[in-house]
Amino acid sequence: MTVKRSRSAARMLSVFETVAHAQPVGVSALARLLEADKSAVQRDLMTLADAGWIRPAPGLAGQWELSPHVLTLARPPHSNESLRLRAGPVLERLRGETGETAYLAVPDGDHFVVMAAAESHHLLRMVPAVGIVIPLRGSATARAVLPYLPAEEQARLLGATPDAAAQAEFARTRERGYAVNDEDVQPGAVAMAS
Repeated sequence: MTVKRSRSAARMLSVFETVAHAQPVGVSALARLLEADKSAVQRDLMTLADAGWIRPAPGLAGQWELSPHVLTLARPPHSNESLRLRAGPVLERLRGETGETAYLAVPDGDHFVVMAAAESHHLLRMVPAVGIVIPLRGSATARAVLPYLPAEEQARLLGATPDAAAQAEFARTRERGYAVNDEDVQPGAVAMAS
């Protein structure tokens, strides 16, 4: 049985996500970004504001930003919270052994999201904030995960079937047990993932 989807709810979620990415942002800019009717976007903004998910940006008339309410969802008592708590001692141990930041990222659609981190104590360090999105392309995280996925999932995530060079890199990653990103995502940053 096919269940009909709610287009208005989908549009509202798109408005919410676009506010999150473009904040502070006004209704006209949102309508352009979403290629949507300005009146519909305005209604969605007001609904989100009434529900407490967004708020007027302080000192910026007509601009919107996320409210702190979204943080209430960041650590709910569910299975991922258990994973985050179990990973804590492992991340601390990795940080202690390497002196570098260690973090836990989980798959979320076509990217990864950082769930927990143990920051390096070095003055200069890279620290992915909890909730930050790690891209699929070029990241050590993706390079560590892709080799273990079924071929059809690899192709879906990459947008094409992995070529011979990618397959050879997958084999090297499986053999050594980790992947490396040497400035492929952020200049000056080297990351390893397992």
